[in-house]
Amino acid sequence: MKEKVPRVNIFTIAGKKSDQITLPSKIFAAKVNNQLMAQAVRVYLSNQRKAGAKAKTRAEVSGSGRKIWRQKGTGRARHGDQYAPIFVGGGVAHGPTGSENYQLKMSKRMRQQALFSALTSKFKDGEIIVVKGLAKIEPKTKEMEKIMKNLKLKMKNDKVKLKILVVLPEVVENVMRAARNIEGVKLVQANTLNTYDVLNGGKLIFMKESIDKLKEIWI
Repeated sequence: MKEKVPRVNIFTIAGKKSDQITLPSKIFAAKVNNQLMAQAVRVYLSNQRKAGAKAKTRAEVSGSGRKIWRQKGTGRARHGDQYAPIFVGGGVAHGPTGSENYQLKMSKRMRQQALFSALTSKFKDGEIIVVKGLAKIEPKTKEMEKIMKNLKLKMKNDKVKLKILVVLPEVVENVMRAARNIEGVKLVQANTLNTYDVLNGGKLIFMKESIDKLKEIWI
């Protein structure tokens, strides 16, 4: 069966449909691989981890190294100092060292296919919006909130309806300043887009120029 060509409407910042855009099939009509996406998310989250916890061993606990009681004649088990792990206040056996390495690796091709799977999944769910004219807005929060409302991404109480990921073609300072203080909105550049951000981002708003940037990067 012939694959349907992925097309979405282009909206103006006033929320009006102005045209349609054909999305690159390689990126938005790929085979959805759930297992690969799950692996990409696991690798991404693991690579964000930093070893912060640190427990002292018995050698690092401060105090006297005096033997707590004589070796023989007490009827008790023989021990060295009072900082053995079995004693309260003693060192920790096999505790975190602060130098754990949580970094995982994934090949470039696998990361690419996982990203394409995620974007295809979002397209099929109707969660991709392409907007033109966004680069010319004033760098004010109220301007971006108004655009969200025009695109029906806000509730009547003016709160963001859901999580929104705005994909920029590059650093667009006025858009970043306008959106950075809105709860639920995250901004990412097209060249740093990853599977986790796509799957966790809710609705995806692409600037029209961002689609061209994706083509430049991946096609």
